Amino acid sequence: MDLFMMNCELLATCSALGYLEGDIYHKEPDCLESVKDLIRYLRHEDDTRDIRQQLGAGQILQNDLLPIITQHTQDKPLFDACIRLMVNLTQPALLCFGKVPDDPAFRHHFLQVTSYLQAYKEAFADEKIFTVLSETLYNLLQLDWEQRAEEDNLLIERILLLVRNVLHVPADPYEEKNVDDDASIHDKLLWAIHMSGLDDLLKFLACAQSEQQWSFHILEIISLMFRDQTSELLVNAGQMRSAQEKQKDMQELELLRQKELAEKRSRTLLRGARHSRFRGSYVIQGLKAIGEKDVIFHQGLHNFKNYSHDVGKPTRRVPKRKQMAQDSENQRRSALNVRLFLREFCIDFLENCYNRLMYLVKEGLIRERAQQHDETYYLWAITFFMAFNRHQNFRPDVVSETISNRTFHFIEKNITNYYEMMLTDRKDATSWSRRMHLALKAYQELLLTVNEMDRSKDVNIQHSSNVIKSNIFYLMEFREIFLTLLRKYDERMQPRSFLRDLVESTHLFLKMLERFCKGRNSLVVQCTHTSAVPFDATSETPVDEQRTEALGRIQDCIMSCAGPEALSLLRAARAVWPEGDTFGSVEVEPEEELELLKQILFTKLPKSVPLDSALEEEDGLELEEEEELESVAVSETEFNFLDFIKRFANPSVVRPYIILLRSYSQNSVHTNHCITRMLHRLAVDLKMEALLYQLSIFSMFNKILEDPAVAVYQELVTFAKYVLNRFFVFATKNNKAFVELLFWKNVGAVREMTEGYNKDGEGKKKCKWTPEEEEQLQRLYEEYKDSGVPDIVETILPLLSISHTRREVVSHMVSMGLVDSVKDLKKERKGTRIVLWTEEQEDELQVLFEEFRDSDDVLGNILKRITAKRSRARIVDKILSMGLVSDRRDLYKKRKPSAPGRSSGMTEEEFFDLTGEPREKELEIEEEEEDKSDQDEDEQDYEELVDNSAKEGQKSMSRDNSLKKIHSLRNMVQTLQQQGLSGPVLWLQNSLNRTADDREEDGVSHPVALVPLTEENEDAMENKAFQKLLRAVGIRAPTDGQESFWRISSSLSVHQLRSVAASLDMVEETAAEGDSEGNQENSLTVEMEDNDNQEMRAQALRALLLSRQRKCASSKSKGKYPTYLVMPMLIILLEAKHWSDRIEEKISKKRRRVLDDDDDDDQRELLLPLPSIDNTLCTLSFMELKDVSSLEGWRS
Repeated sequence: MDLFMMNCELLATCSALGYLEGDIYHKEPDCLESVKDLIRYLRHEDDTRDIRQQLGAGQILQNDLLPIITQHTQDKPLFDACIRLMVNLTQPALLCFGKVPDDPAFRHHFLQVTSYLQAYKEAFADEKIFTVLSETLYNLLQLDWEQRAEEDNLLIERILLLVRNVLHVPADPYEEKNVDDDASIHDKLLWAIHMSGLDDLLKFLACAQSEQQWSFHILEIISLMFRDQTSELLVNAGQMRSAQEKQKDMQELELLRQKELAEKRSRTLLRGARHSRFRGSYVIQGLKAIGEKDVIFHQGLHNFKNYSHDVGKPTRRVPKRKQMAQDSENQRRSALNVRLFLREFCIDFLENCYNRLMYLVKEGLIRERAQQHDETYYLWAITFFMAFNRHQNFRPDVVSETISNRTFHFIEKNITNYYEMMLTDRKDATSWSRRMHLALKAYQELLLTVNEMDRSKDVNIQHSSNVIKSNIFYLMEFREIFLTLLRKYDERMQPRSFLRDLVESTHLFLKMLERFCKGRNSLVVQCTHTSAVPFDATSETPVDEQRTEALGRIQDCIMSCAGPEALSLLRAARAVWPEGDTFGSVEVEPEEELELLKQILFTKLPKSVPLDSALEEEDGLELEEEEELESVAVSETEFNFLDFIKRFANPSVVRPYIILLRSYSQNSVHTNHCITRMLHRLAVDLKMEALLYQLSIFSMFNKILEDPAVAVYQELVTFAKYVLNRFFVFATKNNKAFVELLFWKNVGAVREMTEGYNKDGEGKKKCKWTPEEEEQLQRLYEEYKDSGVPDIVETILPLLSISHTRREVVSHMVSMGLVDSVKDLKKERKGTRIVLWTEEQEDELQVLFEEFRDSDDVLGNILKRITAKRSRARIVDKILSMGLVSDRRDLYKKRKPSAPGRSSGMTEEEFFDLTGEPREKELEIEEEEEDKSDQDEDEQDYEELVDNSAKEGQKSMSRDNSLKKIHSLRNMVQTLQQQGLSGPVLWLQNSLNRTADDREEDGVSHPVALVPLTEENEDAMENKAFQKLLRAVGIRAPTDGQESFWRISSSLSVHQLRSVAASLDMVEETAAEGDSEGNQENSLTVEMEDNDNQEMRAQALRALLLSRQRKCASSKSKGKYPTYLVMPMLIILLEAKHWSDRIEEKISKKRRRVLDDDDDDDQRELLLPLPSIDNTLCTLSFMELKDVSSLEGWRS
């Protein structure tokens, strides 16, 4: 930016600061106000950072601010303001712009600000400036904590931030073209810090107890100081090289010399001794040109090696999103004096500061007291200082803070988080990849340190190493991390250096694990297994449908011979649906579970037709597949090292190794050894050399074998020859071996190649279509493709002359070109078409509900008239969520009103409460019913009478079951009373009564948790006998992993709750227990029989009315005798029933007073004929007389 383009006000403000005369700076009287004005200007700069650029172009920091702080230090307000302004001016460009701009104009401004920062860094490389800063910082640190003011703490923080900003400025590659051992601007800056004594103050701040609030600033400054350094170079700085190091360097030089000589010899053989003016022309036999003739080569033979058809063609531009990630590692060797100073700093830091500083930083990260991405400095410190300690007289005690399982877990968690963010935040994937690389190097250094501890001569250190290794190898996440990273490697986002460190870390981990396993007879490790969850609370599928699907999945597991999976799914479903006996009771025995599985196997369940697996694989490239819900269970198993290595026998794991092998000539000897060792494990140890039968791998082997310096890579050459020899032997046995070179292979393909193809699939015949069938298929498709049918394949299938499966039809339609892809014919799943309700649809539903709320079938009328068709369950749920009704029962279809004079009898709700069947089943029944409006009203009454009479047979059974249940509950209560649990039983009874009152008042039933608040009740909840009572009452046990308390089921009605609560009354006197129980049982029996007698009379009257209505019409029906023939018998039985009821009423009253056994026997004799009358009356009330002989039995 041109200095003459500076803003006038900004220029006037800068001129008011002062002027430099020689080496003396003369400040103006209003210098302090001018500095504050510049701070205000920076606060209001625009997005291009115009103020910052103008101040950088005017060199205000170099010419004014730095002379002010060095010559006018005693002016404290001015010094503080200048420090504050410099902190703002030197902040990184990334903080100013947020990120590297994509727009060219903003990119220019970004680069301009960066260039000004580089000029600032060069100006700061002065010992005088850092002397002033260090003296000021020293004076502030001399003050006790109580004597420091808030301004003093701010000034300390600003000085640290200023040093951080200056060190953070990147080097200019165009200006600094220094070689190794030459001093760069960064080296000069570090030397100025050292000469001023600021490095000693940094070490003091790192270890002082009272200065722990600056821990993150100190760690960040130290990481920037060692930005371009490596621990190996610093350790060896200023020391004489050992004989071993000299020998190693000589070997490397000799290898390079041999490589160069081999290349010279190869070039000599290609060139003739005599120079030719004409390069000559040659015919390349076997390589065809554009026509039918061979290619003619017009260059020398020495250039034929590089010949390609692509010579002379324009290079194809690779899209940015597909370009290889570039390495960003910049390492150089600093000047010797700088390296010596940094080496001494590292030694002192490890001795006195490392453990304490890393502890404070780790606590700040865990408690989230740090800024974003501050954990990267922690990871860098682990990598650098632990490596320095490992090379410099290894001492585990100086780095003990970071040698722990907590550190392994912290790094593993960050690696996982960085990978997830790299996938989600695509725009900043490069930054997340660098952070993940940093975490990987920290993990690698931890393993190297533990491995070094294992080789120590100290027994205590070896023991600590074994403890750490046992924990690492035991936990699954630590064992699986390298396998996961290899499978997920993406060369577009992760550079080659990341892959190199990953391969070397994997090699080290496997070597440690193998050595650890060899020293033990057995190793028990943690493993996980997944089990399918039968219930999904977030699914749109109703609960009843999910229960049916769970039964179907159990049946499929049994039919596929997966017995353990079926049993685990059955038990998981029982935990989800404990009510009823669909999946068995909670206390079911193993024999009963086996019988239950047998019943499920032979039950006819509705099954949806699944899409074929082959078709789903074709769709898999375009559609995302829904993941099945799974629950993870942790268990222990014995570890086998070879089984673990088999996990690496996968193309997605082998491919990254081959990518790194391509640069074998640039790789180090150790990196090539790690690659060869892993491939050797797969090919030799696992005997899966066929996994490497791939054309790109063979091409790489060919390149290595033809390398002039092949003697340098003896290990690679030996392995390549082994694999090639095995392949040529294999090719003599398998005539498809050369075709298999074109594909990557998994374990299954390797087994097929070596043992034979399609052994399991022999005998399967591919469906063949005749021309007539194809013509018919095309004609049907053309006929129905525009008809609007929901599933055209289901429409065509029954119309074909020869039956075919859905898979065959779909695949053949694709092969014929009738549709583009299988997804065009994908079967729509139920309930997935419409999910959300729009505002208009909600208004329509509310209008329809208001219109038909008084009708007999509210839900049926809504289903017929609603525009957006949905299932009955969806509409019911929506009506409840909108608050139009408070209970699902309000939407049930209402029965016809009773005829005049008809007794009500037992209501529908009471019937379901008595039998224990859920009322919601009627919704499913009504979905299958059609609207039978053409039937007469009297026929509906007749069918209703038949239905009610059929249910009459169940009443006596349910009544007996109820009496047995009450008797069982009383026995349980008596047992608990004897155990001293009277208080918990009374608490349970009160809870049931309160729940019944709440449900009667609110009209809504919700599960109610039983929360024990006293110690006595808590102990009772752990008692097996008390839990048995809870299950008998109908209280549901807590679901595993989801609930903590027992719950009163929402299916229990108010009547049931009160009946159960009444049956829990405790007996005060043991002697009178039998009598009181018998009296209550008898009273309950009389009450139930009274209700039954009343309904029986009502049924008889309905039969009488019905017979009169049909008296005339019955004579027209053929094959049936008149119904009125039954009337005399009905009237006789009705009269007998009336008198028997009166006798029974007298007997029941007398039974309450008389306790004599003889009287009870007489009464029992009087009651014996009553059931026969009931059954006779009940049978005659609904039977159709098709034969006269059916009455003869009744006459007799």
